[in-house]
Amino acid sequence: MSDVRTATTATNLEADETHRLISSEKVDGTAVYDRRGERLGTVHHVMIDKYTGQVSYAVMSFGGFLGMGESYHPLPWKALTYDTRLEGYVVDIDKDRLANAPSHGREEDPFVDDEYGAKLDAYYRTAPSS
Repeated sequence: MSDVRTATTATNLEADETHRLISSEKVDGTAVYDRRGERLGTVHHVMIDKYTGQVSYAVMSFGGFLGMGESYHPLPWKALTYDTRLEGYVVDIDKDRLANAPSHGREEDPFVDDEYGAKLDAYYRTAPSS
């Protein structure tokens, strides 16, 4: 039997998850927790390197209420680990460190700065995406 679950679509052909792969549509909205299991926010979207095809960052929405005052914190994809028990991603960072991390507002696009990724990797002490 196949390990593929399908999304309900008009054509019913779109695979949205296998044992190793997951659709970006299913990643959006997934909870992000710290190592203690405290919820930090949710994945708002992912940033994919156009040349390598690899996910570089998960942009997490953090704080705010009903979309007001919300900030977005890009996390290096390598810093996230999926926890099947929590059904969400876990990062080794607490709320205080996250509050001081590079972030942006809803209408900002910091990735237009070619050096922004290097700043994120330095802050989180992760190796640059290749």
